[in-house]
Amino acid sequence: MNHFKLLLIPLCLVFALYAESAKSPNVLILLADDMGSVDLGTYGGVALTPHLDALAASGIKFENAYSGAPNCSPARVSIMTGRMPTRSGMYSYRPPNHPMHLPDGEITIAEMLKPKGYQTVHIGKWHLSCLPQDPKLNQPQPIDQGFDYSLGTENNAEPSHFNPANFIRNGEALGEVEGYAALLLADEVDRWFESEYDGDKPFFAYVPFHEPHAKIVSPPELIAHYSEYAPKDAEYFASVENLDIGVGRILASLKERGLYENTLIVFASDHGSYRMGSNGDFRGLKGEVYDGGIRVPLIVSYPGVFPGQRVLDDVVWFPDLLPTIGKLVNAKIPSDRAIDGLSLLPLLRGKKLPKRRDPMLWFFYRSSPEVAMRLGNYNLIARSDDSLLRTHPIADVDMPFIQNFEAKYFELYDLAEDPGQQNDLSSKMPEKLDQLKRLYVKRFKEVQRESPAWEGLPKYGSMRAYHDKPKEFESNEERFLKQ
Repeated sequence: MNHFKLLLIPLCLVFALYAESAKSPNVLILLADDMGSVDLGTYGGVALTPHLDALAASGIKFENAYSGAPNCSPARVSIMTGRMPTRSGMYSYRPPNHPMHLPDGEITIAEMLKPKGYQTVHIGKWHLSCLPQDPKLNQPQPIDQGFDYSLGTENNAEPSHFNPANFIRNGEALGEVEGYAALLLADEVDRWFESEYDGDKPFFAYVPFHEPHAKIVSPPELIAHYSEYAPKDAEYFASVENLDIGVGRILASLKERGLYENTLIVFASDHGSYRMGSNGDFRGLKGEVYDGGIRVPLIVSYPGVFPGQRVLDDVVWFPDLLPTIGKLVNAKIPSDRAIDGLSLLPLLRGKKLPKRRDPMLWFFYRSSPEVAMRLGNYNLIARSDDSLLRTHPIADVDMPFIQNFEAKYFELYDLAEDPGQQNDLSSKMPEKLDQLKRLYVKRFKEVQRESPAWEGLPKYGSMRAYHDKPKEFESNEERFLKQ
């Protein structure tokens, strides 16, 4: 009998190890707000970001990653749904008291994971609908989009990152909360683990930070780290550092609870920065479809499962996240609609990235140019002859323009040879230009047909109209084209 018991011990250990390895992975998405592609230390930035630098060093660092849009709300839609945001009608950032929102019919990552037994939590900036519920708008809340628990803000932290007064927890306003937004989110992650977490279930946590989106207020002791820089720059770098501190606390919390090794961690910024210098040598800023507006840092870590210590140059974008996570956990990926991303699992596991069936496409009606498309290393830029002064929030006159958009002028770039988009090849490569234009028209028309029209939009004359697209196009050339 004693011999039998001795034989059982190693068998029990084997079964225990198998059960542990068979657990569904936790999923954690961390998102910066308005941070540039080169702001982190690991990407050559000035800000002190030791926690994210360490995550990149041990995990997978992408150097050719893209958002799904050049500003906040549509970029988040592309993460949550795996689809180009135009398909769901998120054409720009969502202003307060506005009818535009993420429709309830869209399926988010959280909704995809719920049938697999996942606990789902959102902590941070929402920006996909009104928050809390407004009976006049009646828009889906985080709970309607698959999240069991939510603490967040409708848009930015107000009045600033310091002592924000607009946090909503599960539909209830908290009033002013003392502290800095990044650290308050880290505290809320701990609070969720202490009060809500069921250790027998995997979790999906979506943590979109507010930093370094304006209005920036940073801790004085962090600003002091950048005394050699102009005050605004020093506060910006300190905001990025404060974000890194918040990320570090969350990662430490995972490690203390023994969850780190079985958690897929994704970190990115929602799109390019508004700040000159934060997008490196890429042309453009937030709100533009040149690469500076849509290139982002992207770090992925899943210790022991995805080979780490890698730097990858493969071209990826936000819509890839939903199918990647779906394939990883064997969840049902929506099959009744177009999914614009592809699963990155082969690449993350050390193999080659599968070939994309369709080109990557961006449309931002308010900028000039309005369209970017990437296929392989080639980048097509398209713009209209629109000269109407556009309002900052989307207005009633914008819908006909969006629904009937046609490009008149085209640029062509080879991003492998010219990542800064300095040398327009459209006149030198007419056959390649024609090929990409045909692909663009086919792809754009298909997406355009699906795009909904919003009713009840603000009247054009009720808001200031100052987006002079021809002048903004000229300004981009003056700022970014090397003479």
